[in-house]
Amino acid sequence: MSFPAKEVALVRELARQVMELASSEEYEVRRKRWRDVNGRRRPDRAPVWCRPAGVWKEILPPESLECSDPYCRSVEYTLRQHLYKDWVGDDHICEPWWEVGAVWECDSPYPWGLRTGHLTASTDRGGFHYDPPIKSEDDYERITLPTYTYSPQKTERALAQMSELLGDAMPVRLACSPPLGPQLGTYLEQLRGMEPMLHDLAFRPERVHRAMAKLTEGVLRALRAAEESGLLTPNHYGPMFCSDPLNGCPSDGPVRLHHLWTAANSQEFQGVSPRMQEEFLLNYQIPLFQQFGAVQYGCCEDLSQKIGIVLRIPNLRVFVCSAWTRLDKVLEACGTRYTIMWRQPAALVTLSDTMEPIRQHLEAGMRQLQGHSYQVVLRELETLHGHPTRLRDWARMAIEIAEKYA
Repeated sequence: MSFPAKEVALVRELARQVMELASSEEYEVRRKRWRDVNGRRRPDRAPVWCRPAGVWKEILPPESLECSDPYCRSVEYTLRQHLYKDWVGDDHICEPWWEVGAVWECDSPYPWGLRTGHLTASTDRGGFHYDPPIKSEDDYERITLPTYTYSPQKTERALAQMSELLGDAMPVRLACSPPLGPQLGTYLEQLRGMEPMLHDLAFRPERVHRAMAKLTEGVLRALRAAEESGLLTPNHYGPMFCSDPLNGCPSDGPVRLHHLWTAANSQEFQGVSPRMQEEFLLNYQIPLFQQFGAVQYGCCEDLSQKIGIVLRIPNLRVFVCSAWTRLDKVLEACGTRYTIMWRQPAALVTLSDTMEPIRQHLEAGMRQLQGHSYQVVLRELETLHGHPTRLRDWARMAIEIAEKYA
């Protein structure tokens, strides 16, 4: 297809700016920092990184974009995100190429044969309510296993389209990852709904076990399809996951699952006991984790009472300590055997009228973390609350304190 010449020129200029950053000495220093901390080596300081998430609509509102062609506009948006993150000054990194994802086709319109994600209400701040397809315990039997097939035609078309737009401003590469991952709790909750799912855990455990076994089998089939395609590409790049190659990951040979990172969490199981989480979730996730080279586990859930079961995960590399998880308990249990991702309380960072409460929190936490391998990560932001420079101010303060306790 042909793109508007003016928009092509704009996108390519932005791509050249991003290429310059990605190829810079500063970004290589940042990569080494991530590789060291994820390799449990002592970095010059802990890496500091934020993910704006819902805040992008405030940072880069639609009217700020210049392209009108939808495809050009989407690429412009991504490139401007990289440039904004460079302005923030955290340990953001990007690679000197543009990745185009391999296209996987499923034999069903929905991975599990049932319509999920059907919204019945939503808000402009990211809230939503949806209608889960499993209405009764008998509906569990309607879950089917997906079959994924790689589409070379659609993938080549996508690669050619991006290459046409970027020209010689930025190389284009294929990125291939499995079409499904070990987020079993998310899949189950999307199918059943949160409250009915929790009810079934207590009163229909055999139905939940059967469903989780099916979901596990479906994910394993998807993982095998991706591995047997011979198209998997390394994923030890980018913030949070940047590391040394895993298990001798080849630079030019076939990549296997054990060369890759994976990530999962247990957010949907926040309200259940450690024993129930282990029985109904973790025992099904572990066979999936065993396929990979390194695992990051956790997100926004409180794992304070569940640290022991999480440490059962083979190949666990990064333990995510959310703002609700007790850091002292994580440090006591993990020691220096794992990298700790210390997640920041988004509300504290964005809603505080001054930086002083934020400083106190960072100072107290990094004093405890001194001597451990850790990342300082701020995510799940939905608003800057009228503080347009807050992310930059936070990054500078966090870096200053990380240097103090390096």
